[in-house]
Amino acid sequence: MTQAATFIDPTTGQTYPLDGSLWRAPNGSPLMVSDLPGIARAEIDSPNRSIWRYARSLPLRITDPISLGEGCSPLINPQIDGHRFDLKLEWFSPTGSFKDRGASVLMSFLKQQGIGAVVEDSSGNAGAAIAAYGAAGGMAVTIFVPAYTQPAKVVQSRAYGAEVVLVPGAREDTAAAAVKTAEHVFYASHNWHPMFLQGTKSLGYEIWEDLGFAVPDNIVIPASEGSNLLGCYIAFKELMRSGEIDRMPRLFASQPENCAALHHALQGTRQNRFLPTVAEGTAVKSPTRLQTMVQAVQETNGGSAAISEEEIIGASKRLARAGIFTEPSSAHAWAGAKELIENGQISRSDRTVVILTGTGLKAQSVYSD
Repeated sequence: MTQAATFIDPTTGQTYPLDGSLWRAPNGSPLMVSDLPGIARAEIDSPNRSIWRYARSLPLRITDPISLGEGCSPLINPQIDGHRFDLKLEWFSPTGSFKDRGASVLMSFLKQQGIGAVVEDSSGNAGAAIAAYGAAGGMAVTIFVPAYTQPAKVVQSRAYGAEVVLVPGAREDTAAAAVKTAEHVFYASHNWHPMFLQGTKSLGYEIWEDLGFAVPDNIVIPASEGSNLLGCYIAFKELMRSGEIDRMPRLFASQPENCAALHHALQGTRQNRFLPTVAEGTAVKSPTRLQTMVQAVQETNGGSAAISEEEIIGASKRLARAGIFTEPSSAHAWAGAKELIENGQISRSDRTVVILTGTGLKAQSVYSD
């Protein structure tokens, strides 16, 4: 923990105090948290079975965290179709997805700042997480979601007491509607607010601890806005600074072929035609922090894979037949890991962690055939 931590605009270097109510820089750029020193294994609050075991890694002290037991998700190592990856089962989180990590820290921070009502836009999982942690913290929540969102995700957010607004059109139309409402209600955006990444970085710390305080060779992450990708990047950079590790894992992004902005940016191409995808949770045409994501992948000598709709559905059903019921938005990471082996980007003998981010219970229509 450091008293010098600030929000920072990476494009200008301008810093802002952590106690402000900013969700982006005045010039419209996304903010990050300034570089932190990281923590040593002795600073982990081991009795705490949640992401708050890593509380000392945060940029400020949260005196009353909103926690529902998020984090500490299983890491299993099954062999499926001749491939053996470490699978991180993030749907064991309270609302069924990894978004609980970011929501717990973000909503705890905002409540500590005296903010009692928020608006968020989401394709489903982040909205459910913000709604749940808002309910746990006694905060009013409004969630804007695309009209095509899986009904189970909408029902879940409403069950937590959030007002849910269905927005016709593309995912970007949903974000625009939320930003307009944010003129008079604080915008607790998982895509914009830098404290959300301070929650998702717990995934990187947890993988390190899961592996006996070791670094995997590769991490394959389903990516759209990149909160897990950047969270892992931030965590392992901090562990390098704290002296706990001496190398970074290679970070790989998996995306649906129909909506693969990061993959194309890494290839030096541009995707001009975006199509609907069954992996709706990873369907973002213009990621907020695209260049930062590119930097994280390139700096770690990673890469990417773009997966077809047929392969995504096939991966979802194949994992289910192995007892792993995950939504298509994360199943394509498993398909991506296989492709990365087949094209020689990673070795079969490497230790590769694949992040499975959400439960199949939220996408039952895919499995109903």
